[in-house]
Amino acid sequence: MTTTTSRNDLLSGTGHAWRDAAEQDEQLARLVWAHIAEPRDAKAHLLVDGVGYPEALAAVRTHPEKLANFAARLEQLDLPEQLRRIETFGARILLPSDDGWPERLDDLPQPPHALFVVGEADVRSLCERSVALVGARAATHYGQRVAAEIALGVGSHGVAVVSGGAFGIDAAAHRGALAGDAGTVCVLPGGVDRLYPSAHDALFSAIREQGAIVSEMPLGFAPMRQRFLHRNRLIAALTPGTVVVEAGLRSGSLSTARRAEEIQRVVGAVPGPVTSAASAGCHELVRDGAAVLVTGADDVIELMAGYGAQQTTRDTLPALVKPEDAVGATARAVWDALPVRRAASVDHVATSCGRTPREVLTALGELLAAGLAEKVDGAWRKA
Repeated sequence: MTTTTSRNDLLSGTGHAWRDAAEQDEQLARLVWAHIAEPRDAKAHLLVDGVGYPEALAAVRTHPEKLANFAARLEQLDLPEQLRRIETFGARILLPSDDGWPERLDDLPQPPHALFVVGEADVRSLCERSVALVGARAATHYGQRVAAEIALGVGSHGVAVVSGGAFGIDAAAHRGALAGDAGTVCVLPGGVDRLYPSAHDALFSAIREQGAIVSEMPLGFAPMRQRFLHRNRLIAALTPGTVVVEAGLRSGSLSTARRAEEIQRVVGAVPGPVTSAASAGCHELVRDGAAVLVTGADDVIELMAGYGAQQTTRDTLPALVKPEDAVGATARAVWDALPVRRAASVDHVATSCGRTPREVLTALGELLAAGLAEKVDGAWRKA
């Protein structure tokens, strides 16, 4: 983080002089807003989007009665002390103006004000080629094994794994990436000094060495319930795509999949036994057309390769399921009537599909352009 106000000036300052500085400095104001507003706070985003970060901060001081929730936190905030805390802990701050800022986060309707990071890895570089692997905390042995195998497999292709560090699928995904010496990013719901769950201290240490631990919450902020849901949107946004490995119908990982689809990321889901409640959420995603079925690392690599800036999972499904779905209804009916080996005349095809010869000729042109039909000695068959 670099600001027009010297960091050293803030660290050596006294009193509340930094508040005046923040009302003149875009980056410093962003950092203050990260401390005084909860993620996705609609009022905060409306205010900063409308007048800018410094001006919004000035409004909090000018009209504390109208912006009481922000004013109360601002009054309690000791920003120089927070900066000392960040420095002592070995964390760093990322702002949108920094080279290391993951630009995919800007696709969110309510992006984070700032990021707090521990670990030497470049978050932006890691996330350029990455996949989010998420799923249930109460995962089965099957789910954990598949998550670890996918993470290990994609890691061998230089694809980093992004997840949330939780029990079950998240932990298995991180461990799979670490086992293959691949990069991995853990996104926390609380501050990077409030590692959760604490039982994963050893895992978090390994991630810090080989990847990065990230949060939009400042140091000292606890992993509260709503912050888990807010965190999920960051996991979805950081990567080109999200794969739900195992999830029940009420699993929080389904919210990650929904956020991913909303911002036009591809989504995959791993199938499980039809009798397993632990996989019911995955099956629902596939059934509803919100996810592509994937069974291993190769499928995930293929799914990521099809990612485009304006391409969602629903857009990719026709190409992945049935090529003929890419053409119109009449062309599909004509395609169904075309023979596979021995070519047929236009009149024969028209009789078979119940269309006029003129309609068949038009449809054949569409099928020919789509590579679904071919003409052989004046007759037609499937390509």
